[in-house]
Amino acid sequence: MRASLLALAIGAFGIGTTEFVIVGLLPEVADDLSVSIPSAGMLVTGYALGVVVGAPLMTAAGARLPRKTMLVVLMAVFIAGNLLCALAGDYTALMGGRLIAALTHGAFFGIGSVVAADLVAPDRRASAIALMFTGLTLANVLGVPLGTFLGQEFGWRSTFWAVTGIGIVGLLGLIALVPAQPAPERGALRGELAVFRKPQVWLALTTTVLGFGGVFASFTYLAPMMTELAGFSDGAVAWLLVLFGTGLCVGNVLGGRAADRALMPSLYLILGGLCLVLVIFTFTSRAAVPAAITLAAFGAIGFATVPPLQARVMQQAAGAPALASAANIAAFNLGNALGAWLGGLAVAHGLGWTSPTWIGAGLAAAGLGTAALSGRLDRRGHGSRKSGESPGPNPHPHPQPGAELPTAPLTNAPGAGHGTRSIVEQKSR
Repeated sequence: MRASLLALAIGAFGIGTTEFVIVGLLPEVADDLSVSIPSAGMLVTGYALGVVVGAPLMTAAGARLPRKTMLVVLMAVFIAGNLLCALAGDYTALMGGRLIAALTHGAFFGIGSVVAADLVAPDRRASAIALMFTGLTLANVLGVPLGTFLGQEFGWRSTFWAVTGIGIVGLLGLIALVPAQPAPERGALRGELAVFRKPQVWLALTTTVLGFGGVFASFTYLAPMMTELAGFSDGAVAWLLVLFGTGLCVGNVLGGRAADRALMPSLYLILGGLCLVLVIFTFTSRAAVPAAITLAAFGAIGFATVPPLQARVMQQAAGAPALASAANIAAFNLGNALGAWLGGLAVAHGLGWTSPTWIGAGLAAAGLGTAALSGRLDRRGHGSRKSGESPGPNPHPHPQPGAELPTAPLTNAPGAGHGTRSIVEQKSR
């Protein structure tokens, strides 16, 4: 692996860690800043909304900058955001730092995937992008649990100091190891905007928001649910996050393979399975062993949604992969924000720690409904075509080399997404 890919992976590791680590630290943050846990949960919502705004905004802002320069700028902003979190003396400052860091998320993964692909021969692009996104996977399996442990032992600010340090290492790596990159061609972004005139693109994005919102409604309040209901100690939360992270890695790979074979049937099955697992989780969360087993299953089925959700958007947005990928990153994070907000609202109104999981099941069911509607429109469109008409976009398109970069194969990018041939992106999430 080239050293430059390692620099990109380190950046991805830092970004992935800062996104999810707050979930394991909600009780500590709430106690230290004298806010409720639902209010602390808004730090998840705030970050997600920052990604929603930042993904298209930062991508557009850097459209004329050389790609290496843009990556360096993004990592510098990421460091500043996490430094503000580490120094935050109150809730407002912490939220501000989270928002600043979030602005870089979508653009870093979108531009970074293009840079990674350009560093290798054309027949190794997918592998190069996958190596970059390994940093995001490791963030969920290692970074988040270790960050949770660090925050519980030495205070939650220590976690953000650590992430700031990771960001500095990533920045120095980008400067020293990544070769100069050209600026994107002028006018490319404008040409991709036309794809958003398609109703099916918006249906696909809505399915992403609702489906992944179901995951985050429950995941955001995992720490208090496991400690207050299942009886785990605060120190066990880090290990539970390892278990969840292991499940998501397995689910992401299996979801990618299923999406490659039969996209829409896989999407129906996975969203239905997510709804079922969340319903089961509301009952098993009251005992330690059943809760742990269900948590692993939740991780697997929850992140198995990512490949088909991303694949569906890319299928419907053929010809505009870069902007559609950024839009789906925003959709994943809008789902994160929606789920976390609704879950916090339920807890704040005294509905109990299982209420976010019930809400998650409802969102997953709604996502299944929009997916079914989209699939029905597909069938109607195919059935109504006259003889000789074009069959429409190939569900497994093969765009030109410059266009396929953001959707090259990847099977291990949990927050980032998945393309039609075992996706690359991200997320997301």
